[in-house]
Amino acid sequence: MAVWGLVVETTVGVGERKHVEAHVVAHFSGSRAGAVAELERRARSYSPEHPRSPRRRRLFREGDGFLLVIDGSFQSFATRFTVAELLEDSAAPADPDPVEVPSRPAAPLEEPEEPEEPEEQVARYADGVPVKPKWLGRDDLP
Repeated sequence: MAVWGLVVETTVGVGERKHVEAHVVAHFSGSRAGAVAELERRARSYSPEHPRSPRRRRLFREGDGFLLVIDGSFQSFATRFTVAELLEDSAAPADPDPVEVPSRPAAPLEEPEEPEEPEEQVARYADGVPVKPKWLGRDDLP
């Protein structure tokens, strides 16, 4: 099943500092038509930061995307909504299934760890903060 990115490119800033920034607002698993329908729902309800006092709002369909043009008192601001198929993601969660299982177990590279000593009980407030910090009363601190 294809994964679609719902991408919003919007005008940010004002005057000479006005520029366009892109954000993936959501991922959609399913058909392209379903992704376009979800994108249209988001485009119709989208409220950008600029202009602060909108005078006119126009939403256009452009292929499988949308273009929102909002006229302000002095300038117009545009927001483009695009559906794009996700082909690669460097920060995607790791695949939980192993790719290959070895036929015989590998020799351990490390010695087994020694069991850790139980942590001494520390009095804590209701939010989990210790009543007496560990550093309080230490002689090796300046």
